[in-house]
Amino acid sequence: MTKNEFDKELIFKCGEPNTAFAQFFQGQSYLNMLTTQGVPIGNVVFEPGCRNNWHIHHQGGQILLVTAGKGWYQEFGKEAQMLKPGDVVNIPPEVKHWHGAAKDSWFAHLAVEVPAEGSSNEWLEPVTDEEYDKL
Repeated sequence: MTKNEFDKELIFKCGEPNTAFAQFFQGQSYLNMLTTQGVPIGNVVFEPGCRNNWHIHHQGGQILLVTAGKGWYQEFGKEAQMLKPGDVVNIPPEVKHWHGAAKDSWFAHLAVEVPAEGSSNEWLEPVTDEEYDKL
């Protein structure tokens, strides 16, 4: 499936290439910030095989609302979970995790940043090909 074909499946526009955070992704992602007021919500689209680095949300946590395609979510030390449209992932603060597309599918989710005083995001090491290829 091409990006243009996947765009037709999206509820929210794909957005521009995610250049601001490209250093924290393996593969191409796209970002469309739906709102930055109150509760920041971004539509994040991953090309097949794209995933973000391990990371931790300090204080506020994050909620993922899967809207299209197939993807993965994994907390450090736990088995990865397959994600599909309609899935919701509540990520508590201080949990090391990553998320991204399946090898053979585009993937889109809304990333909801849970507001909290002193919240921040700490980007860590990439998910290795060895880890990812086991999925």
